[in-house]
Amino acid sequence: MADYVLDTFWQVAAGPETIWPALTAVEEWPVWWRGVLAVERLKEGDSSGLGRRYRTTWRGWLPYTLTFETETTRVERPVLIEGQAHGQLRGTGTWRLRPDGEATQVHYRWAVCTTQPWMNALAPLARPIFRWNHDAIMRWGAEGLSRRLNVPVRFAVGASGR
Repeated sequence: MADYVLDTFWQVAAGPETIWPALTAVEEWPVWWRGVLAVERLKEGDSSGLGRRYRTTWRGWLPYTLTFETETTRVERPVLIEGQAHGQLRGTGTWRLRPDGEATQVHYRWAVCTTQPWMNALAPLARPIFRWNHDAIMRWGAEGLSRRLNVPVRFAVGASGR
């Protein structure tokens, strides 16, 4: 399996309480987030969203889709959401929201491994392309969130050793 740690940063001109509903209404992502093709809620979870389970299908610039399930394993409203992914990708996704004056710094860390044999076989050569594809999807998320909230959102990616 090929491991990836992908960091994305959004600076959102809104407070965490404004951003939180958009991030936690996962079924709405396909409406505003290009690249999110489908979301199906599989399990409700508790009132905070803990234990909530989704199946999502994604597609970036590259000609393939990824489908995986994510279960929310940690919630600290309105500053942290963490989930475990299983399926075509396996690992942990963590959203952290940190107030910064009138804005919020949103950091998303996606620490996953690929489970598809073809992706694992191509990883030594295609790793930069897979990263670029992920970054494109996250840029689309920033653009969509900006439209959804009607506020500016700046996008940046972080460097990682994997």
